Amino acid sequence: MRNSNNSSSTGNAEQKIPLLNDPKIRSIVYQILTIGMVVLLGYYLFSNTVTNLKRQSIATGFGFFEKEASFEIGESLIPYSAADTYGKALFVGILNTVKVAFIGIVLTVILGTFLGIARLSKNWLVSKLAAVYIEVMQDIPILLQLFFWYSFFYDILPPTREALEPMKGVFMSNRGLAFAIPEAHPAYKYMAISFIVGCIAVYFLRKWAKKRQEKTGQIFPLFLCSIAIILGLPLVTWLFSGAPHRMNVPELVGFNFQGGLNISPEFGALLLGLVLYTAAFVAEIVRAGIQAVSKGQTEAAMAIGLKPGQILNLVILPQALRVIIPPLTSQMLNLTKNSSLAVAIGFPDFVSVASTTINQTGQAIEGITMIMVVYLCFSLLTSFFMNWYNKKMALVER
Repeated sequence: MRNSNNSSSTGNAEQKIPLLNDPKIRSIVYQILTIGMVVLLGYYLFSNTVTNLKRQSIATGFGFFEKEASFEIGESLIPYSAADTYGKALFVGILNTVKVAFIGIVLTVILGTFLGIARLSKNWLVSKLAAVYIEVMQDIPILLQLFFWYSFFYDILPPTREALEPMKGVFMSNRGLAFAIPEAHPAYKYMAISFIVGCIAVYFLRKWAKKRQEKTGQIFPLFLCSIAIILGLPLVTWLFSGAPHRMNVPELVGFNFQGGLNISPEFGALLLGLVLYTAAFVAEIVRAGIQAVSKGQTEAAMAIGLKPGQILNLVILPQALRVIIPPLTSQMLNLTKNSSLAVAIGFPDFVSVASTTINQTGQAIEGITMIMVVYLCFSLLTSFFMNWYNKKMALVER
């Protein structure tokens, strides 16, 4: 009996494990302690900041949004004057940043894809030129490139009265780039609507063509039909609207061009610097994605009689995109964040407008917080869209 009791007590002792030796409980305790330390640190920093601000009689809060800004902004997508509020000025800065980021991303993807394919070209000269471009652009810091293009506009290009005219209706001077655009006409609004309708039609046509190919094996000429729909609908709309063709040509008035579309030196320098720099990295991503597809895939596609264009569209690109999209997302985020360097060349992006607001109001905490929140939102939205597209392109497991 004693032996049995001793053995049972020994077994119970072995089964009882101290709480802190349990990995799950220990991980929960450590997480609670970490969260507590972060909360205490945040509370200390917040209370210390508020105390110091009160001691120096510095106002806090975002009430300055409703006050008059009293400073001009050189470029704006919406009407703005110095009599408007700080809130509207900051919104103008956000729109300017969105404009640069959106146009820059589109041009970067196009140029980077072209360079990545050129890097793999069998033509020796094309391949080497693409390689030299990539190496040079990657090795020069983005800020130096912005300074170079800024000086190109202001120091190399002639004044407006001696502006270069590489083609009719296009003028290049130290005031930027000015070129002719169509005059305002109701037809262009309907053309834009027809273009959107055409894109929607192509989307459904693509889905139908894919299902048809899966059932019958017949390949529908989707590319040519898509081009015909996207370009044909606006063209037909333009013809039925009277085919307006008058152009708004820029003219030199005083010391600057009036009419047409004008691109300022600051915007041009910023866009060129961001696009040319980031496209070099995108080109390497595209090259790596294409090379990640095994040669056996191409050989198998050739063996069943697919044409080179069909091989690229149906075999190589769908597989390469799964490799390209994740690092491409990082480059899109880098371009958006690098746009904050616009303050160095005088373009009124959000950082520049926010810095001016901080200097005038003295509310640095609120200003820096707004900058961080805005760029965080840009990054999260870009990541959300690219992650959605990445999941859409991912292989479906059976």
